[in-house]
Amino acid sequence: MPKIVECVPNFSEGRDPAAIEAIAEAVRSVPGVRLLSVDPGESTNRTVFTFVGTPESIVEAAFQAAKRGYELIDMQRHSGEHPRLGAADVVPFVPVAGVTMEECVACAHEFGRRVGEELGVPVYLYEEAQQQGHRKSMRQIRSGEYEGLAEKITKPEWKPDYGPAEFVPRSGATVTGARFFLIAYNVNLLGTKNQAHRIALNLREQGRGPDQPGRLKALKGIGWYLDQYELAQVSVNLDNYRITGPHEVFEEVKKDAEELNVAVVGSEVVGLLPLEAIVAAADYYIERENLLITDERAKVRLAVERLGLSSITPFVPDERIIEYMIRDDGDKLVDQTVTQFVSSVAARTTAPGGGSVAAAMGAMGAALGAMVGWLTYGKRKFEHLDREVRSAIPPLEEVRKELTAMVDRDTDAFNDYIAAMGMPRETPEQQAARNEAIQAGLKNATQTPLDIMRLADQAWESVKTVARVGQYSSSSDVLVGAKALEAAVYGAHKNVLINLPSVEDSAFSEEVTLEAEEILARAQGSLQEIEGIIGQRTGDE
Repeated sequence: MPKIVECVPNFSEGRDPAAIEAIAEAVRSVPGVRLLSVDPGESTNRTVFTFVGTPESIVEAAFQAAKRGYELIDMQRHSGEHPRLGAADVVPFVPVAGVTMEECVACAHEFGRRVGEELGVPVYLYEEAQQQGHRKSMRQIRSGEYEGLAEKITKPEWKPDYGPAEFVPRSGATVTGARFFLIAYNVNLLGTKNQAHRIALNLREQGRGPDQPGRLKALKGIGWYLDQYELAQVSVNLDNYRITGPHEVFEEVKKDAEELNVAVVGSEVVGLLPLEAIVAAADYYIERENLLITDERAKVRLAVERLGLSSITPFVPDERIIEYMIRDDGDKLVDQTVTQFVSSVAARTTAPGGGSVAAAMGAMGAALGAMVGWLTYGKRKFEHLDREVRSAIPPLEEVRKELTAMVDRDTDAFNDYIAAMGMPRETPEQQAARNEAIQAGLKNATQTPLDIMRLADQAWESVKTVARVGQYSSSSDVLVGAKALEAAVYGAHKNVLINLPSVEDSAFSEEVTLEAEEILARAQGSLQEIEGIIGQRTGDE
């Protein structure tokens, strides 16, 4: 998996298009970095840039952007709604894929060192990169803002982590660190700044103070007014969207706004957000409204509508959801045409092979079950079966999606094993490292088809339901789907067995063998049961 780090610097400039573009161009100039989003705010006089790259390239891009920002932004003339400390106000590094938080901390340190030494700007570390408790959060570091920095920076407890311990009027100071994915989220009110701030105090974790904490965890918030849109906003930072998500903030703001007789008119995300966060919002509304929606894109659309994310500017998922922005599917097997995939299997190569084919068959088997469920759902003559059909479709859709992803995972696992086989073995140390990598590769190449078996195993009860209540005219499709699932389990089982003799961990081999045999037996029994269910139906609809 490639190492991908996200950097989301906030610059204290949101009104000068030329300056914003110059900073963006500094990011684009660095090879290996992809600029995903530039999100300026006129009232806040602040722009959020979002880009991704490797740990090495991301630091270089952040440095070049900061350097350009210091040249173009004069903090002595700056004003805006958002709290700020400097021109390149905050530069966080966020793990996205294949990297640890520790690696992002190293990025922050390297960025801070270079800014301090080469550009002469004071730098403070925050969040995971900061060890001192009194200066770990952004709120602590930014207290007093730019206007109070001249006095603050001279105090021993506020000596910068990098750079000079002196006030630089033009640049101010920069804060950098590593953190979990932060979502900047604003809920719109047809009200006043005071009303928005009052709601923010009710919700933010800090609340009004130690004796009056707010209702929502991992949330920071303030209220402000946007003159250009003639509305107020409850503006929050979600430090961990898995603890408090955008939909939870939106619903809590609605409660407080109703008590104040203030209208909520949508919301907005500043920058990007993870797909997981917006799907969680969709799932909340699906459950609350008893909806049946399984397609990912449909879920995204539901969340956008329910949260009013296009109320100020259009929310375009492909431009605002980070997974959609960085998705590079050009080399994936599952993105090939059927003809291309079959040709890839037929080629004179060992991968893709039986494991990938088993995953593809299982995905198609689950898809056929889901298809019959969808063909039955929503028809008047089947309304009395609505609950059963609704219960069957989502698990089949989930299995379909996960088995589809396993098509590539099986091939990747085999390729990792082949790479281990090619490691040097000239010295005892190299031989030991090679053997360790081979064993790890073998276990992974065994675990992957076992996971295919486990996924297919999850589909049987839903297929049985569809066999019992699905429209009879599609019963042949149910049977084909069931046979495809059983074939997937059979094929994956053979791939498990072929690897085990070379695995030196006997406990692992025994455990895997036992589980795989149990899943295979269930698959064979389930297929027979489904054939019996269909055989007992005689066009009963």
